[in-house]
Amino acid sequence: MKKTIHEIAIDTIKNVGKPMFSREIYDYIILNDLYQFKAENPLDVLNKVIRKHCEGIDFPSARKQKYFQITKDRKYWIAGVPIPGLSKEEIKTEAKSKKDSENLKSIVKDLKDIQTKHTLAFKQQILYQLKELSPESFEMFSKKLLDIYGFKKTKVTNYVKDGGIDGYGELKVGITHLNVAFQSKRWKNNSVSRVEIDKFRGAIQGEFEQGIIFTTSKFTKEALGATRKPGAAPIILIDGESLVDIMIEKRFGIDTEHIPVYINALDTILDDL
Repeated sequence: MKKTIHEIAIDTIKNVGKPMFSREIYDYIILNDLYQFKAENPLDVLNKVIRKHCEGIDFPSARKQKYFQITKDRKYWIAGVPIPGLSKEEIKTEAKSKKDSENLKSIVKDLKDIQTKHTLAFKQQILYQLKELSPESFEMFSKKLLDIYGFKKTKVTNYVKDGGIDGYGELKVGITHLNVAFQSKRWKNNSVSRVEIDKFRGAIQGEFEQGIIFTTSKFTKEALGATRKPGAAPIILIDGESLVDIMIEKRFGIDTEHIPVYINALDTILDDL
């Protein structure tokens, strides 16, 4: 049965009997014709496989299963096997290094958990503030959101006599323009029902090719199933959670503070030193 790249790398380290740089592992594999790489940059492929499965090297695409460990001089050895040729003092140093690495890994995990909780709380805060807007302000917010998305000639209609249409604009699609109307429902609790969808579709029919309903609340299951109707303008439904997601995506009313999380990649340069 054909062996995988990481299995070939482990065999190589076992045969040589000492820690190796990835370049050394690669040269041994090629010299002994142990594996046929079919990639344009085979050394990069080997590097990625080893690093993904190496203790102490953690990044988003790293694997939980670890086959390798990395020494203090950033060479690779087999995971779970004592590194050969180390003195008692060096063994203690390696153990401390591994413990520090595990502590750092735990801290990074805590940071990610905190970031997830922060994002959830942040979204809830933004949605709460949107729900506190006046209906008129939410209509203007909806217009500005469409502006950010590239709509042209957007306008908010007269609040008193808008006929169910709170605003409209044009969206360039290919070589043509879609006339799009929108309705803004700054609701705190009640979900928008299908009745509201049908009424809005009736209001825009014949004048607009598409409709959008923004709400700070949610849509009922029946409403979500009524976005399209044969021979009628399609209606796009954007609820409160989606509104906040769009704001984050477009950095609309949202700012960011970047806090770097550093990942040790020293092994990637030592081969060339």
